[in-house]
Amino acid sequence: MPSFPFIPVKQKEHSFKLVSLPAGLLTRIAYAAVRRKDDEEGAVQRVLNTSRIAGIKDFALRMGDFPASIVLNWIGGNLIENNGLVDVPDEPRMAQIIDGQHRVAGLKAAIEDDPAIADYQIPVAIYEGLDTAHSARIFISINTEQRPAPKSLVFDLYGVTASDLMDPAAIRASDIVAYLGADGQPYFRWIKLPNQDRQRGGVALSTAVNAIKPLVDAKGQLEQIGATELEIQKAIFSNFFGALKAKYGPHWDDRGNAFIYASGFIGSIEFFRSHMFDYCKGQGSFEKSTIVDALTMDETSRILQEDVKGLGGTEAANAIRDRLISYFRPAGSSQGFKV
Repeated sequence: MPSFPFIPVKQKEHSFKLVSLPAGLLTRIAYAAVRRKDDEEGAVQRVLNTSRIAGIKDFALRMGDFPASIVLNWIGGNLIENNGLVDVPDEPRMAQIIDGQHRVAGLKAAIEDDPAIADYQIPVAIYEGLDTAHSARIFISINTEQRPAPKSLVFDLYGVTASDLMDPAAIRASDIVAYLGADGQPYFRWIKLPNQDRQRGGVALSTAVNAIKPLVDAKGQLEQIGATELEIQKAIFSNFFGALKAKYGPHWDDRGNAFIYASGFIGSIEFFRSHMFDYCKGQGSFEKSTIVDALTMDETSRILQEDVKGLGGTEAANAIRDRLISYFRPAGSSQGFKV
């Protein structure tokens, strides 16, 4: 039976063992007991998200840094300690996963592609014999009080981390958003960065990145027309938002402008995706003048933040998208495209 050094940890009413386990062993002994699905004590987990598993699998294959502990509830009898070592039986379903079920599933999937990953050392915190109530308290503590970093901070860090760590589409979208927020661009001073002073108006970096990301993904709309280079993509989005800014004249930077808020940014991107993209593709031009000419909106009919006051985020974004559609007056078409 394999044995491993451990550190005993006592925190108020609970104790656990902190141990480093090979990923292969961890994925064999641990399982997720799902609340309202598995009829057993300690069942607190949610149903697995297959897309998250695929992402973690890819991360494990490319990089494999997993510094945060997997948290287990050992239910396979008493763990035997001997001279600072703990015996960990290599048998299935010995421990319920309290936190880290997607990481465990992702590692298991990665091992199927690359058996060497089974030797990765993974930090694990092992509680013993917790009932459902105590498992739930720990689960809630991890998932509410110990919150992950804000998405804006994560995206902001893309510029200072190795590119192979991150989602390429998110990196590309982050580069485009940074460009849109640069001096001379439509969102100059309106992209809110982490730890920035609070202000009325502005679009969080994570919001803008998430909105643009599907369009620049490997199978996104821009790739479908061959617009894969960063400079071309930057020009397309700059032209689109530059056209909206032109319609607002000197009022673009007014705090009443709906487009300098999250719902306006998201709604405008949805309009671009559903209507303006195909129009520009058909016209053979993503130039600012092409977009301006396709919109009947002017300074007297501009969309204001007060127009969506009281609406939820998605509802407000949809309302702004629909307003833009009502101003959309497409012309004829041609071949190719210009930016």
